[in-house]
This record gives sequence, C-alpha cells and structure tokens, in this order.
Amino acid sequence: MAQPAPTMANKGPSYGLSREVQGKIDKKYDPELEERLAQWIIAQCGSGVGQPEPGKTGFQTWLKDGCVLAELINSLYPGDKPIKKIQSSGMAFKQMEQVSQFLAAAERYGVTKTDMFQTVDLWEGKDLAAVQRTLVALGSLAITKDDGTYRGDPSWFHKKAQENRRDFSEDQLKEGKNVIGLQMGSNKGASQAGMTGYGRPRQIHN
Repeated sequence: MAQPAPTMANKGPSYGLSREVQGKIDKKYDPELEERLAQWIIAQCGSGVGQPEPGKTGFQTWLKDGCVLAELINSLYPGDKPIKKIQSSGMAFKQMEQVSQFLAAAERYGVTKTDMFQTVDLWEGKDLAAVQRTLVALGSLAITKDDGTYRGDPSWFHKKAQENRRDFSEDQLKEGKNVIGLQMGSNKGASQAGMTGYGRPRQIHN
C-alpha cells in the first residue's frame, strides 16, 4: 500500500508560515489602545474626523486614506502645517501618497524610524500594531514637547525620556554597535549576490 505523502509537501511554499507570522503580529494589536488612540485623534483634530467603527478593520478603514492622519500631524505643528492639501480620494495611489506624507511629517516631528509603520502595514492591514506604535510615539512626543498643541487627556501617553545623544562619545557609540552586532549576528555586507538556485553549480569567476 502506498504511503500517504507527507503533509508538508502539499503545503504551498510558505502559506502556513506566513499565516502563523500574521497571527503573531495580530496578537500585538491592542483593542484597548485602539479606543484610546481614537479618543485622542478626535480630541486632537475635532469631531470633523468622524469616528471609527469599533474593531481592527474599522480602525484601519478610518485611517487608510490618510486624511485623518494628515489632520492629526498638522494639528501638532504650531506654525506652518506640513501637509498643505488634505483631500479625500478614492484612488489608491492618492491615499497611499497621503499616508506617506504623514509618515514623512511624523519623522520630521521626531518619531524614530524604529517606531514608524510602513504604508502597506496600514494600507493592506499587514501590521496594524505597528500603526498603533507610531501613533503612541507621536502622542508621547506631543506631550513631551509641551508646546501647547497637544489636546486630550495627558494621562493617555507617557512622556518620552529626554535623551540627548550628543553626550555619547564616538567610542561609546561604537561600543554600543558592537554589542548589538554580537547579539544579533551581523548582517553587514550580507547579500544574496553569488547565490544560485538549488541544483545549479555555482559559477566561479577568477
């Protein structure tokens, strides 16, 4: 009697894996935080931004076209507003462009790259926990700056610890990089150049 094929063989290349990874990402999404962030955005921008349907999809839909995000970041700049023209559009590329403008303005405002979501995280719902992380970082910065633009309950976010990176000497910074390198295994110079598909001989060029 023929042995049944191992179940792994008929799984697609990585569907099981990517579903598992997606599940883990989804677990990081915090429904309570969603509620607090929605309250803050409405307090910050006014009721004109509407209100999201409860739940992850509602939150995503509310922010997806970039209008609410653009209003939010504009409300945190005391002088010149970073996003000059906020327009609602049904066109995907216009919506993504507006989200990108928000991200650029948030970075200028002081949100670090590690706290920044990517447009697809919001747009395709790939990682809405990352979107929450960016908004929390933004709220914390607004409270820390204390320039009169923050509206809402001050207890919604923690003040960021004031860090002044210029206090570190070059050696200390290098030391820090080495520690990270050892913990993570360095990927400096890592690339896929010279790798070949399975079963093909590797070309040696002299």
